[in-house]
Amino acid sequence: MNLNLSSQIVLNKVPTELFRPRNAVERSELTRQEKIDTEIFPSMEEGVRSIADVIEQTIKEKTRQGQQCIIGLGTGLSLTPVFKELIRRNRKGLSFEEVVVFNAYEYFPLTPTTKNSAIQQLRDRFLNHIDIKEENIHTLDGSIAQEKVWEHCRDYEQLINTSGGIDIMLLSIGRMGNIATNEPGSVLSSTSRIILIDNTTREEMTLSFGNNEKVPPCSITMGISTILKAQKVFMVGWGEEKAEIIRKTVEEKMTDAIPASFLQVHQDAHAVIDLSAASRLTRIIHPWLVTSCNWTDKLVRSALVWLCQTIHKPLLKLTNKDYNENGLSELLALYGSAYNANIKVFNDLQHTITGWPGGKPDADDTYRPERAAPYPKRVIVFSPHPDDDVISMGGTIRRLVQQGHDVHIAYETSGNIAVGDEEVTRFMHFINGFNQLFGNNADEVIRNKYQEIKQFLRQKKEGDFDSRDVLILKGLIRRGEARTACTFNHIPADHVHFLDLPFYESGKIEKLPMSEEDVCIVQNLLNEVRPHQVYVAGDLADPHGTHRKCTDAVLAALQEEKQKNTEWLHDCRIWMYRGAWAEWEIENIEMCVPMSPEELRAKRNAILKHASQMESAPFLGNDERLFWQRAEDRNRSTAKLYDDLGLACYEAMEAFVEYKLS
Repeated sequence: MNLNLSSQIVLNKVPTELFRPRNAVERSELTRQEKIDTEIFPSMEEGVRSIADVIEQTIKEKTRQGQQCIIGLGTGLSLTPVFKELIRRNRKGLSFEEVVVFNAYEYFPLTPTTKNSAIQQLRDRFLNHIDIKEENIHTLDGSIAQEKVWEHCRDYEQLINTSGGIDIMLLSIGRMGNIATNEPGSVLSSTSRIILIDNTTREEMTLSFGNNEKVPPCSITMGISTILKAQKVFMVGWGEEKAEIIRKTVEEKMTDAIPASFLQVHQDAHAVIDLSAASRLTRIIHPWLVTSCNWTDKLVRSALVWLCQTIHKPLLKLTNKDYNENGLSELLALYGSAYNANIKVFNDLQHTITGWPGGKPDADDTYRPERAAPYPKRVIVFSPHPDDDVISMGGTIRRLVQQGHDVHIAYETSGNIAVGDEEVTRFMHFINGFNQLFGNNADEVIRNKYQEIKQFLRQKKEGDFDSRDVLILKGLIRRGEARTACTFNHIPADHVHFLDLPFYESGKIEKLPMSEEDVCIVQNLLNEVRPHQVYVAGDLADPHGTHRKCTDAVLAALQEEKQKNTEWLHDCRIWMYRGAWAEWEIENIEMCVPMSPEELRAKRNAILKHASQMESAPFLGNDERLFWQRAEDRNRSTAKLYDDLGLACYEAMEAFVEYKLS
């Protein structure tokens, strides 16, 4: 059973020659806008193996020379796959006995009660699993007195120098362009020092903690100049969420606003990324600016949308001159004129717009995104958390219901860790008050449990895990909100399914691995409903990775049914939605459902039913907008883009991409 199908989602098939040029001339042409050597791999696994190959070769070469191999290590989650590969190689015979490790940063201040530290994370994920000597592990000390930090940093720098200098520096890139914990504002000449951690970086680091303990406000970090002294530097980044910061780091000018961009001056620095993380690089997203192209329909659409945005014209007003002056003369040769290309893309985009997401019965569906028959359709909307459905496709859900389709909502996880303690307190007060007013305080279970939970919350310290009772209550709160939102959208109670997939129930931020047990739960629901349409999250950049695991569970279940040649699957289409964390690029949109101002307001009201996820929600990410605001802004932006291109003007639009089972 393949539990990682989401990694194989390819919206735009990137020609191999764009990321694996055949010779030095082609590479020079393709990478003309890249200021750091950037190695792009089709998958994270291939990128990981390439880094591990270099590390293994360096260790063996140093050992043959009778020298130690000095490696500097960050602790970002992006490095975990590299660590796993090195552990595997260690078990196959690669020795780390002559390897010396320098930890790139440590949180500050660390206290005796701090449950996490950077070096502990490094030990847990890597060092404790290889044959490295304890005396060869060096780290900055986060428990040192503040007045001694400066001297401690100088000693650390000296220790690196006397060890022979760092041979390989292995770092991940943060969302703000930080390497180690060199935050925006760090200068090229900075050495090891204490630094205040930016809120965005601290939130990102919280994911590494695996619990709710707050990241300390500062860190002691290797400086930019310290990192640049390494013989070789690898900077890794995986996934679409890193794509924009990778582009800025690699292609834009060096600036202290993006500390990773200082790697542009290093003679042997390498950005190692997968295709998703490379998706914003010029050679991938706008290849016509650097080379000749093999023009697919999607690439033509992408190029013309880019041209419209660049020169601020609608599609049907583009001229031959516009094409020639902006590097698109190849399209004129291909289509004969600007008009022919314009009308082709205009019609393609026009055909994505539909007010009938379930298909319009008894209508010609030749150019419609969804087929007319069967009608009505059985529909399952899979929602990773108990609010992603209305955030991402609340307008489409209402439209499907209004048009007579049989709509089921499947909430894949309880979402219990995303409820604040004050919500539990509020509901406990209600339950206790209800017992007192209407039951004369007679229910002993309520009385005892109220006191027990109240006592637990009073004694709970920052970073403590919730008790099972508290997690159950938090899950019930989210269930209640989800039911209320479904009732608002006229979905029957027996069509609301709470799957509570086991992988989520760790009680921690860091979840358990998604397994076949999760897939079987999804399979059972699919076979019960036998849907004609399945909607699944394509928004895979959520900070905790829950969306990806939930989508993997659904895709694995569908793949299993396909292998069984299940009859209902022959007439089922799978649509991917976005909304909570990103929106689809217009060149990939295959169905776009418009909303009127009234429908957009109804969508907002459905989102607002999830009261625990408003201002007090623990995990809003680095976007200051609330979820209903993000959804409206993204839906309005999609509508505006269609309007700017000269198509119909709507208040808002929800966009979808079809997923085809291989």
